Amino acid sequence: MNRRLFLQRNTAAIRSSAGARAAQLGAAAILPAETGPPETISRYANKALPTGLARSTSALTAYAGPWGYAQAAHLLRRCLFGPTRPEILAAAGSSLTAVLNGLLTAPGAPAPPLNVSATDTSVPIGQTWTAQAFDQNIEGVRRASLRDWWLGQVLGQGTSLAEKMTLFWHNHFVIALGTINDARMGYEYCRLLRQHALGNVKQLAKDVTVTPAMLRYLNGNQSTAGNPNENYGRELLELFTVGKGPLIGPGNYTNYTEADVQAAARVLTGWRDQSTPVGSYFTASRHDATTKVFSAAFGNARIAANGAAEYQDLINLIFQQAETARFVVRKLYRWFVYYVIDAQTEANIIQPLATLLVQSNFEVAPVLRTLLSSEHFFDAANQGCLIKSPLDFSVGLCRQMQVAFPPATNVVAQYGMWNYLNGVVSLQQQTLGDPPNVAGWAAYYQTPQYHELWINAVTLPRRNQVTDLFIAGGYTRNSTKIVIDPVALVQSFPATTASDCNLLIAEFVALMVPIPLTANQVAFLKSALLPGLPDFEWTVEWQQFLAAPTNTAKKAAVATKLQAMLRALMGLAEYHLS
Repeated sequence: MNRRLFLQRNTAAIRSSAGARAAQLGAAAILPAETGPPETISRYANKALPTGLARSTSALTAYAGPWGYAQAAHLLRRCLFGPTRPEILAAAGSSLTAVLNGLLTAPGAPAPPLNVSATDTSVPIGQTWTAQAFDQNIEGVRRASLRDWWLGQVLGQGTSLAEKMTLFWHNHFVIALGTINDARMGYEYCRLLRQHALGNVKQLAKDVTVTPAMLRYLNGNQSTAGNPNENYGRELLELFTVGKGPLIGPGNYTNYTEADVQAAARVLTGWRDQSTPVGSYFTASRHDATTKVFSAAFGNARIAANGAAEYQDLINLIFQQAETARFVVRKLYRWFVYYVIDAQTEANIIQPLATLLVQSNFEVAPVLRTLLSSEHFFDAANQGCLIKSPLDFSVGLCRQMQVAFPPATNVVAQYGMWNYLNGVVSLQQQTLGDPPNVAGWAAYYQTPQYHELWINAVTLPRRNQVTDLFIAGGYTRNSTKIVIDPVALVQSFPATTASDCNLLIAEFVALMVPIPLTANQVAFLKSALLPGLPDFEWTVEWQQFLAAPTNTAKKAAVATKLQAMLRALMGLAEYHLS
C-alpha cells in the first residue's frame, strides 16, 4: 500500500472525535515503518520487505531540478520549525544556493533568559539571573525561565538552521535540566550548543565533555583516580561518537570494548563542576596519571598522562575512528531526511558524507550543505515522509498561522505564553531541556518505529486539542491572548487568491501539508468552507467584508467559514507530516 492510500484510509477517523482518532491512529499508524519504496509498503506497518529493495536510488549529486514554492517549502520544513508563507515565498523567489547560504549562516548569540517571577528577588523582573548565585528556593522559576526562553528562540528562529541544529545537538549530547538542578549550568550548556550548532562537532565534543552540566548529569564530577566513574566514558563511546557496532563478546562491541570504557573513564578523572562562578576545573590530585591503553578497536592506542588536556587527547583519538563520522552523519540523516538507512543509502549517502565530514575537519556545515542540496534530499520519496515532532507541530502551528505573541516590552506576558506553549509540547511527550534519558527522544533512535512513536493514543488527541483551541477562542494569560486570526492571515494573501475559494484552499494546502491532496480531500475542505453553498458565495462574502471591515457580522461570517476549513485541514493525517 502506498503512503498516499494509507493516509487516505485514515482521514475519516481523524475527522471524528479525539478518542476515535487516537484509536485509529495510534503509534505506527499515521505512517507505516517504511522499509521499501512507497508502492511496496505493507499494510502491516513493521514487516520487513525483501533485502536489497532500495527505498530511494537517488544520490548526493547536486539537485538540478525545478526550484519554486514546493521545493522551497520542503527545504524549509526540514530546516525550520514551521516555515511561514512569507519565508517560503522569499526562498522560492531566490535560489537554492542563496537559501542555503542563509540557513547555514550562524546568527549572533541571543540575549540571555530573564527573570519574570517576583519569587526571584536576586534581580529585578526583566533582567537576567544567569550570573547570580545558586538558590535552591528559586531554582524552579529560573529553570522555567530557561525553558521558556529556549522556546522563544525556537519561535523567533528566523531563516537559520541554528535552532534546529541546537535541538539536534541537545538530543545528541544529552543532559536533563531537572537532573543537573542548576539553571545557570543549563544556560551555559544551551549557550555552548548554540555556539557550535553550525560549527565543529569535534570541538563541541571536547567542550561539552567538561561543561558543568554534563559533568553533573553523567557524574564526571565524582570521578577520581581511585574510583573512576564510567558513566560519561560509556555514553561518549556508545551514544555520542563511535556507537556500539555488532556485539562480539560479553559487553564488547566491534567499535569499542569494556576495557575502552574503563580507559576512557580514567582519562576523564579529575574534573569537577563549579557553582560560583559557573564553570568547571581540573584537580590533578584526583586524576589518574597512568598511561591508558585502548583495545584493538582503537589500534591499541595509548594515551599518556597529560593533565588537564588529556580529555582532548581522548576526543582526538575517538575522532580518528572512521565510524565516528559515520555515526554522526547517520543521526543527521535521520533528523533531516528519513529514518530508514538501507544498504544503498549507506553506500551512496552516509559514507560520502562521512568522508566529507572528515575532510572538512569535522565542520558540520559542508555536510549539511551537500545533503540539503542533493538530488536525494529532493527525491519525492523523501518529501512528506517524516512525522512532525511535538515542537515542530506546536511551534509550526503558531508560526505558519502567524499567531501574534506578546512583545518584549511585556516580558512577563511574553514568557507566560512561551511557558504555555512549552506545556503544550510537553503534554505531547517532548519536554524541551529534558529528554527522557541519555539516548535522547526515542523517536530518533528506537527501531523499528522511530518518529512514528510521536503519534499514540495519548499524543494525538492532545495535538487535536491544541489546534482546535488555537482555531477557536485561543489561550488567554496575563490579560493577553494568543489565537489564530484567519481573517488577518487571508488578508495577507493576494487579492485574487483571497476572494476565490479554490485558490484560497490551494494556498493553505501548499503552506500546511507537504504532499498534494486528492480531489476528494480538497472537496472535503471546500465543503467545510462552503457547506452546501456555491463557490461564488465565498467571493461575495469576502468582498462584503472588505467593503466594511469593522462590521462585526460580516467579519464573523468569513471568520467562521475559515475556522471550519482550517479545522478540517488540520484534522487530515497529512497535516502531521513534514
